[in-house]
Amino acid sequence: MKKLIIQIPCYNEEKTLPITLKQIPRSYKGIDKVELLIIDDGSTDRTIEVARENGVDHVVKLTNNKGLAEGFMNGLDACLKLDADIIVNTDGDNQYNGADIERLIEPIVNGKADIVVGDRQVDTIPHFSPLKKRLQHLGSWVVRQVSGTNIPDTTSGFRAFSREAALKLNIVSKFSYTLETIIEAGKKNIAITHVPVGTNDKLRESRLFKSTLNYIKRSMATIIRIYMMYEPIKAFFLIGGLIFSGGLILSLRYLYFYFFTPLHGQGHVQSVILAAVFFIVGFQVMVIGLLSDVIAANRRLLEDMLYRVKKLELNGKKRLNGDGAIE
Repeated sequence: MKKLIIQIPCYNEEKTLPITLKQIPRSYKGIDKVELLIIDDGSTDRTIEVARENGVDHVVKLTNNKGLAEGFMNGLDACLKLDADIIVNTDGDNQYNGADIERLIEPIVNGKADIVVGDRQVDTIPHFSPLKKRLQHLGSWVVRQVSGTNIPDTTSGFRAFSREAALKLNIVSKFSYTLETIIEAGKKNIAITHVPVGTNDKLRESRLFKSTLNYIKRSMATIIRIYMMYEPIKAFFLIGGLIFSGGLILSLRYLYFYFFTPLHGQGHVQSVILAAVFFIVGFQVMVIGLLSDVIAANRRLLEDMLYRVKKLELNGKKRLNGDGAIE
């Protein structure tokens, strides 16, 4: 029997949640049981009561507002403990078309993917400004290069996960899970694909970031951090190589003045000193890369152990959910 749980992270969504829930179908091809779960991220309004009134099956209540990434991971953990075979994540502000969940889970039901990302086709979204559309395209291109995937809309939160994929994901970012899950899927060779989905009219402003500049800064920090976690040799050798190259250029400059000018390099000794500094720093950065690669190898082993522990825990039907208690 295949079980689908649709999780909805919520923070003060008493007004928009009923609209979101109304759009979500309760039966799908290839699915025997469908349940709804909300992650209440420290709401101060009637979000939980409204969820109950509108037929939500499970509530994961966090004691205070912990942010989208932590709420998402608490939701995945709860869904796994509730024996979900497929998990769909959508937003509580009715941004995504609930009817497209059928399309979203189809590749997983058919065994063709473990993660499916809903492509909003951002050029067609009327309330996105031209600048926001260009930034979305640029950001998605960067994530595709870093992750080695072909996801066109990397910031879309409308996603489906197989049980195996959910078990393997470990989010460390405190900002958002959207970029990190794609990079992680690419680096862990988890089968990931995308399908076109529709969007609805905007009901409220985004609460994820204060401004576009703030979002860009935090997103770039997340991308760089996660890439360096999974590819430390490439990252540190690139940085170290650039610094080392700067020392080489300064050395060649001094040699030119030494051999081809009448003063034989007099007055250019500072180039030699600066080149030596560049050589030392570049070499040290490369050594840091080697050490980071060893740490990354240990992290992979720890993640594999965590994956096995999760499976053992779930097989034992334990219901402890860290900070969030499943109701």
